[in-house]
Amino acid sequence: MSRERLYLFDTTLRDGAQTNGVDFTLHDKRLIAAMLDDLGIDYVEGGYPGANPSDTEFFATDPALKSATFTAFGMTRRPGRSASNDPGIAALLEAKADAICFVAKSSAYQVRVALGTTNEENLASIRDSVGAAKARGREVLVDCEHFFDGYKEDPQFALSCAKAAYDAGARWVVLCDTNGGTMPHEIEAIVGQVVKQIPGSHVGIHAHNDTEQAVACSLAAVRAGARQIQGTLNGLGERCGNANLCSMIPTLKLKPEFAEAFDIGVSEDKLATLVQVSRALDNILNRPSNPHAAYVGGSAFVTKTGIHASAVMKDPHTYEHVSPETVGNHRKVLVSDQAGRSNVLAALSRTTIPFDKDDPKLNRLVEELKEREAAGYAYESANASFDLLARRTLGKVPEFFRVEQFDVNVEQRYNSHGNRVTMAMAVVKVNVDGEVLISAADGNGPVNALDVALRKDLGKFQKYIENLKLIDYRVRILNGGTEAVTRVLIESEDEQGERWTTIGVSPNIIDASFQALMDSVVYKLVKCNAQA
Repeated sequence: MSRERLYLFDTTLRDGAQTNGVDFTLHDKRLIAAMLDDLGIDYVEGGYPGANPSDTEFFATDPALKSATFTAFGMTRRPGRSASNDPGIAALLEAKADAICFVAKSSAYQVRVALGTTNEENLASIRDSVGAAKARGREVLVDCEHFFDGYKEDPQFALSCAKAAYDAGARWVVLCDTNGGTMPHEIEAIVGQVVKQIPGSHVGIHAHNDTEQAVACSLAAVRAGARQIQGTLNGLGERCGNANLCSMIPTLKLKPEFAEAFDIGVSEDKLATLVQVSRALDNILNRPSNPHAAYVGGSAFVTKTGIHASAVMKDPHTYEHVSPETVGNHRKVLVSDQAGRSNVLAALSRTTIPFDKDDPKLNRLVEELKEREAAGYAYESANASFDLLARRTLGKVPEFFRVEQFDVNVEQRYNSHGNRVTMAMAVVKVNVDGEVLISAADGNGPVNALDVALRKDLGKFQKYIENLKLIDYRVRILNGGTEAVTRVLIESEDEQGERWTTIGVSPNIIDASFQALMDSVVYKLVKCNAQA
């Protein structure tokens, strides 16, 4: 049986750009558009030409996408104007885009209150705008804004808006749950009525996530006959976001109900890059990735408890609904205060540490982990520190250097401009093969000063850490009062872009930070096979 084609429309660069705190540069837009094109997305909506200088410049040149249809977004003609005398329409027609997506009201309430015009004028605006774009040879989409709320209020008018777009020549009529409050069963029922009048091969869905059901609503629309899905990478979007394509794509590819009925433009090979794509977007935005995101999150295929870990090691299907490798993720069995031998063996198998599963030292490692985590350590979040703890317990970490002493001073004073400033300075004394090396450094805080001083001169090991850098520093207070215990997590990155996390715990935040810094440096030396 042949499968139907289902089309994916990405609006990360337009609707996703409305996310609080997200501000794409022109360079960002070009990178993301190329990334979406390479992934296999059918339509890439680049933004709203004329709305801001970045979008206008983005549409001034052809982005030369390999297969995706580059799409410009804008409003239908304003009430009381002709399409030929509307500056918004002119900007869309001048844009170097293959398709134009018009947004049009499809709710009688919205037409009356937001636009302040008549139903007849709204329908004429849809027809005229689609006609103007068609006359210039553009593929046309119409986003029927507030469609589902409008349908529940006045089904006849909502349908007349969708029909006006289709009859005027729109390739796609996209039904928008603009306020994000429609339930999946309502979506399915209403789309089912629409496809009786407009072929489903011309109907799309645009869902917002205000009830945490945008993906479910989109899949419900597909079940009812819609054949285009609009969404964003990582679910970006205003308020609570849009339908998350990073959840949708694997579901469409891997779940039999959809995989056996539909083809999408994302191949199996490209599906295996989805984690990379998701995290690349987060890196561009300088945002932490959501560890609990479906399919692509760092915790999506994590097992923590001993009984689960034991089962996963026997057969991953016991606790995994799909194979993590299909989306570019990987399985993790965490070591924690619930750890048993299964967890530790699974964690060790992912390292380069040689071990014998019958080694009695493994029992000591399990007990050591439990004791440390009871004291506040969290090795599930600190892969490099676990690696070093395991090596030390099994007797396999050389002493590259020894820190004899460190001192950190923080001074607040007035500078030459009369401004009150805080300065930090650290001094570290290390012993490398009997040679004592003393380094001092200033920093914008005590931990930064300590980090710079520690890595300033490690003698023969300096060449291994020249390009090591600290990229994230997180502090958590584990209990209250004057005897509070502090947990510090440090994320480091080397010249090859590899990252790892180390941990320190102490009532003293400087001491906890130094533990994590030390582990980071030692882990880098172990990774490089440096010889002590």
